[in-house]
Amino acid sequence: MNREEALNLVKSKVKNKNLVKHMLAVEAIMRRLAEYFNEDIELWDLTGLLHDLDYDSTVNDFARHGILTTEWLKEYDLDEKIIYAIKAHPKHVPATSKLDWALYATDPLSGLIVAATLMHPTKKLKNVTSEFVLNRFKEKRFAAGANREDIKACEKMGLTLEKFVELALEGMQRIDTDLGL
Repeated sequence: MNREEALNLVKSKVKNKNLVKHMLAVEAIMRRLAEYFNEDIELWDLTGLLHDLDYDSTVNDFARHGILTTEWLKEYDLDEKIIYAIKAHPKHVPATSKLDWALYATDPLSGLIVAATLMHPTKKLKNVTSEFVLNRFKEKRFAAGANREDIKACEKMGLTLEKFVELALEGMQRIDTDLGL
């Protein structure tokens, strides 16, 4: 499966436009992390893009989140690392690899960055700094759904929180127009 096929699959399965934007944001962060770690960019891209493929269908049955995606993806020739990471992000299997930890920590961080952007005076992703995001990170009530402990799992990849936020912001800023931010 290439990126175009994956994006077409996303568009066919995901009707919520904000969820599609979230998946694109996670993909962009995963790409930036793959570049930073000198990993397989296409593999990391696809993992980020496809990770919430079933969210619309499992929103009321979270126990199936990630599992349904992996069932849908069986017919495609995907690396097992992608499948495993997708199962690990909602904690169905333990995260064990750098890819797993990247997806696990990136998923909530993307939401925190979007929320921080919407609070920024300009509401423009290009103007948001890592310091601005880190200040919002410290506010426990701000974007409460963005689990801080899950984001701090970036340490399992050997990244400080500051470096992780910096890389994630760089990735998302590259696609700010696609994200509408």
